Amino acid sequence: MSHHSHHHNGVGSSSVESAMDNANSMPDDGTQPAASTPASTPADAAVAAGENTDTESLPARAMTAVVLHKVGQGLRRVVTRIIRGAGNVRRSLVRRWRTSLQFRTVVTTLLIASVAVVGVGGYLAGQISNGLFKERLIQAQQESARGATQIQEDFSNASLSDQPRVSTYVRDTLKLLEVGGADDNRRYLMVKIPGQSSKLAVSSADSGGVTTAIIPSELRKAVQADSDGQFWQSIALPTGSADVHPAVVIGSQVQLLNTNYELYMIYDLNSAQVTLNYIQSVLWIAGGILLLLIGAIVWYVTRTVVNPVSQAAAVSEKLAAGELEERMQVTGEDEMARLATSFNKMATSLQDQITALAALSDMQQRFVSDVSHELRTPLTTVRMAAEVLYDARDDFDPINKRSSELLFHQVERFELLLADLLEISRFDAGVADLDAESLDIFSVIHSVIDGATPVAQANSTELSVVTRLRNHKCVVEMDSRRIDRILRNLVLNAVEHSEGNPVKIFVSADETAVAVAVRDYGIGMSPSALGHVFDRFWRADSARARTTGGSGLGLSIAMEDARLHDGWLEAWGVPGEGSCFRLTLPRKRGGVLTHSPVPLPPDGGGQAGTSPSLSTGPIMTHTGSIGVVGALGSFKSVPGQDSGNASERAEQ
Repeated sequence: MSHHSHHHNGVGSSSVESAMDNANSMPDDGTQPAASTPASTPADAAVAAGENTDTESLPARAMTAVVLHKVGQGLRRVVTRIIRGAGNVRRSLVRRWRTSLQFRTVVTTLLIASVAVVGVGGYLAGQISNGLFKERLIQAQQESARGATQIQEDFSNASLSDQPRVSTYVRDTLKLLEVGGADDNRRYLMVKIPGQSSKLAVSSADSGGVTTAIIPSELRKAVQADSDGQFWQSIALPTGSADVHPAVVIGSQVQLLNTNYELYMIYDLNSAQVTLNYIQSVLWIAGGILLLLIGAIVWYVTRTVVNPVSQAAAVSEKLAAGELEERMQVTGEDEMARLATSFNKMATSLQDQITALAALSDMQQRFVSDVSHELRTPLTTVRMAAEVLYDARDDFDPINKRSSELLFHQVERFELLLADLLEISRFDAGVADLDAESLDIFSVIHSVIDGATPVAQANSTELSVVTRLRNHKCVVEMDSRRIDRILRNLVLNAVEHSEGNPVKIFVSADETAVAVAVRDYGIGMSPSALGHVFDRFWRADSARARTTGGSGLGLSIAMEDARLHDGWLEAWGVPGEGSCFRLTLPRKRGGVLTHSPVPLPPDGGGQAGTSPSLSTGPIMTHTGSIGVVGALGSFKSVPGQDSGNASERAEQ
């Protein structure tokens, strides 16, 4: 009898895991699961049990409903807390991922290593599984071939004449198949091939507990169709009430007394599965330990590299904050040590340069302050002499008269310049203080307008105030002297550059801020001029003469005064459409500005209203919109113009 290893109708080699998977699709033993009966409702159960369902059970039902409601609320709170906690963890991880280079490196390395470990571990587990199965299958095929040959030889030599002796002979002969295997864990099943009618045939014989139900139909068809072949297939072998083992069944045909039988030998592969499970557990445990080692190594390496960088960042922040004595710690002689050494050298060089610049700045400030103070005494003497000459100018000839006038005006201008230099030196030295008190800002605006009226009349410029604040009153904690100086400078500059056009002062406020914008419609400013308008001694046109006798430091001092109040001083301008300066102050000392109640410019552009408008914040609705001239009055410079026309111009 020849023996072959065939793959027939999908019957072939598979892994031990596939044998386990077949257990889930194992054909049942013919018993059908009992049909589940639908659950009866509580009312039906009560009726079936003979319980009373009248109104006496209503309090109990209400209590049950209350308890269920409370339980539901408790569950919702628990779920809400879990979701909130998960959200906090996610946000913490995202923030950590975004801010920590070490965290990103470790997590990325662990993810890549995990993929590699899973891939390699899965591949090794598959290869080991296939190797174990193939080895056990070859061994089973060889044992099955020897057993089938031995059985066939015994059957061929049998001489039997009655049915009982045939059954006894078959049972005794097949028992030899239960022993002699590699692990003495072999079972057998012999079944008569259907369609034969021999009187001495036996229907089936097995080693106990083995039926045709566990033999796949494809395997039986293959064995019945080929009398000389040997076929196999992996199956799930029931071993208890619910447990199954992976197994392989090998089938072939044998003949006894001219009757053909299917002979199957079943080999339990549970020992191989146990070995495979142990190997897989070792692989996964080794993979987990390997991941931990990789994570620890990456953490240590990145910490070694990142720590000096973090230290450098911390030292840089301290240096930027003015702590020039901070240095990095130098350890070893590697690249990180060289980086720390270079960083410390750079910090030392910066400290030396900053110290030298600070000393030079202090020297310059002291020089300006000392010179300014030293000049005050001779300047006072020169001013007195200039006043005497100026008062007696009518007695001089025309040349000396003009000389005395020039001397008087230039000495006056020099005195203003000296006062501004002293003020700037106080700002530079950090000794300028704020004498704040609660005052109405409109009183300061009144004073500024009164002082600027002669200059406005000389330039044929009309001054007006635009506001809708109730009662034209707004109390602000401020240093009135400094705010007066800021507004006076802005108004005089606007009058000087208005070229005879009106100058408007816009005022608005809300709970936290007050803003005053001085708008002219004169020559305007170019974008490049806006970037330098607050620089010291800067002029948009160096050839332009100062008609108001300014020192060139007015806007710089105004900016410093605004900063001293924690306020803003901003500029806007368009050539040919005029310019606007806006002062924004917190109403309470120490307040933080977040917006300005007045847009920049307040009227949305030039006279034509086509220029773009820049705004740092919304206009508060309760203060009203800006665009109506208040009752502070208007200042006209055209002689003979009546107050009615002036009022009409003010209302425009």
